[in-house]
Amino acid sequence: MLDFKIQDKRMRVIVIVCAVLTAIIAFRIFNNMMKAKERAASISLNRPVSVPLGHAVRADVVPNLKFSGSLDAWWQADVAPKIDARLQHVYVREGDRVVKGQVLAQFEQVDSDANLINARGAYNDAYANYQKTKLEYERYKELFDKGAISEQSLDNYRFAYDNARGKFESARGNLQGMQSKMDATNLVAPEDGIVVKRHHQEGYYAKAATAVFTIADISRLKIMVNIPEGNIDSVSVGNEAGISLAAYPDLQLKGKVTRIAPVADLPSHTFLTEISVDNPGNLKAGVYATVYLKGVPKKNVLTIPPHAIVMRDDQKTVYVVDENSQVSRHVLTIGYYDDKYAEVLGGITESDTIVVGGQNKIREGNKVVSDKNEVNK
Repeated sequence: MLDFKIQDKRMRVIVIVCAVLTAIIAFRIFNNMMKAKERAASISLNRPVSVPLGHAVRADVVPNLKFSGSLDAWWQADVAPKIDARLQHVYVREGDRVVKGQVLAQFEQVDSDANLINARGAYNDAYANYQKTKLEYERYKELFDKGAISEQSLDNYRFAYDNARGKFESARGNLQGMQSKMDATNLVAPEDGIVVKRHHQEGYYAKAATAVFTIADISRLKIMVNIPEGNIDSVSVGNEAGISLAAYPDLQLKGKVTRIAPVADLPSHTFLTEISVDNPGNLKAGVYATVYLKGVPKKNVLTIPPHAIVMRDDQKTVYVVDENSQVSRHVLTIGYYDDKYAEVLGGITESDTIVVGGQNKIREGNKVVSDKNEVNK
C-alpha cells in the first residue's frame, strides 16, 4: 500500500514537470515566431517596392454625370369625397382625360337634398324674423330719440333684434354647410389630367377621404435624382439633360434641371434634383430612365487618376511618398469623379509624389521606387 502511494506521488511530479516543460517550449517557439515575423516586417519595410509613381496635374474637366430614376407624372393626386355616401353614377374610367371642375362621379343625393331644403326653409324663416325685428328696433329707436318711449322699452326691442340676427347668422351658416354637402355629392377633377385609377364601382358606399379616383398630369414628366455633394457645384437650374428609356430604346429625350434642393439629405449628403421633360406623345409614367447631365466646365483643377485612390474606413485616400521614399496615407477631399479624372479639393498638392498603382503590394511605412515600365496618365 505504501509503495502504491509513493509511485502515485512520483507520477504527479512527472506530469507537473512535463507540463511546465511543454509550456516553456511552447512559449519559446511562439516568441521565436513573433521575432521572425518582426524581422520579416522590418526587412519588408526597408526593402523598396517597385510601384508606378506620379503627381497630381492641372486639367480642364467637363463633368459628365449619369443617374438613374423613373419617369414620373408631373402631378398626381387621389380624388376623394368629403362625405360618406353611396356611389350612384361613375362617369369616367381609366385612361380618360379630364379637365378641372369636370364631374367624375355622383353620390346619392336624397338625404343631402332633403337636408338642404330644410336648411333653406330655416334660413328664410330666420331672415324674415331678422328683418322684422330690425325694422321694429329702428322704428322704436326714433321714438326713443324723440322721448316718446322709455329706454327700457328700447332695450327690449334691441334684445329681440340682436337675438334674431344671431339666429339668422346661424341659419345662414347651416345653409352653407348643407349646400357644401350637396355640392360634395358631385366628385370633380381638381386639375386637368388623366384618370390613372378608378378604385370603386357604382353602388360602393364610400367613406369620406377614401380615394375613388387617382388622377395625374402626364403632359409633362419628371425624374428625381440624387446628386452627390462632390458634383453639386457642376449642376445648376436650367442645365440640359439627355434622357434614355429602357422601355423606348430608340427614343432620346431632352430635359432640363428645374429644381435643386437647397439642403442636402443626410447621411448620404446628396441633393434631390428635379429634371422635367415634355411628353412628346403617349409616354407612360413610371418607366425606368437614365439621365445624362453635362455639368459646368471646371477650369485648371487639380486631378489624379481614379485608380490612385484607395478606400479606407469609407474615406478616399492616396499613398504619398516622402523624401525618404517612404509612403503614408493621405485622406483626400474629392470633387468630381469619373473613370478618367478625380478632382482633388484637398489632401495633396501638385508637388506631392503619389502611388498610382500596385497599392496592394505596399502598406504605410514601406519604401518604394518608381516602376519605369508604368506610365502615369
